[in-house]
Amino acid sequence: MADAETLRNRISRKPIVVAPGVYDALTALIGAQAGFSTLYVSGAAIAYTRLGRPDIGLVSMSEVADTVALIRDRVAAHLIVDADTGYGNALNVMRTVRRFEQAGADAIQLEDQDFPKRCGHLDGKALIPAEEMCGKIRAALDARRSHETLVIARTDAVAVEGFERALERAARYREAGADMLFVEAPKARDDLGRMVSALGTSLPLMANMVEGGKTPPLAAAELEAIGLALVIFPGGIVRALARAASEYYASLAAHGTTEPYRARMLDFDGLNSLIGTPEMIALGKRYESAEPATDQKTGATR
Repeated sequence: MADAETLRNRISRKPIVVAPGVYDALTALIGAQAGFSTLYVSGAAIAYTRLGRPDIGLVSMSEVADTVALIRDRVAAHLIVDADTGYGNALNVMRTVRRFEQAGADAIQLEDQDFPKRCGHLDGKALIPAEEMCGKIRAALDARRSHETLVIARTDAVAVEGFERALERAARYREAGADMLFVEAPKARDDLGRMVSALGTSLPLMANMVEGGKTPPLAAAELEAIGLALVIFPGGIVRALARAASEYYASLAAHGTTEPYRARMLDFDGLNSLIGTPEMIALGKRYESAEPATDQKTGATR
């Protein structure tokens, strides 16, 4: 794990954890290289990039698990994984937790939407009963192999039942055993403060910053002052890359060459340096020799 510290321990102390969204091994690598020790594997970002579709419940459990496994193979950062509704009932949740944990998740986020779910900042959502969600939380806790794997309970009730009912649901999910609470899409800064006052700090609370979404954009330092322990920026990378890609393709179509856009790109060597091509080639050459390999720690041959 990042810096040999568990995510549970890291979230329990300040400063607030800032987790940018990622959707594949490349964005995870770039995020880790930028200094982030916690990354958020966004279901919405996977839908946008892998399917070219909106976040309306189209991504499957296996697609997310495969993505997590590829990311885990490339980076050591803590991974918070968006598991949507758990892809079914409590039994499906148990399978999802086992699969995601095996793939490398440090935290698994479950929400109380009915299926098909929608992005937390879209209208028209529907909820399952709170009691059913409590059962899913208990199932997730029973299924995880390690106590260090966090179960995050998200409620989307603000848009459906109102803010007060959302707080009531979150309190019930706390009693069911969730490790962290996530009230999605509060509409005002004051609501975040009311959330902290109502739910306390016995469990860490998180916020979701969506550019153009329903919650006002606040900096991490301000969210920490309010009392939150984690803030995610799940889809920001896709919005940034979508604009860059649109401009790149428009430039290529207009000019018939990438030269006018070159200053805004990595060149061939720059990209290979970022992804570690020279190191990989050097590693491969170590195994081309007929000489026995030497253990780097003990000096013994093997």
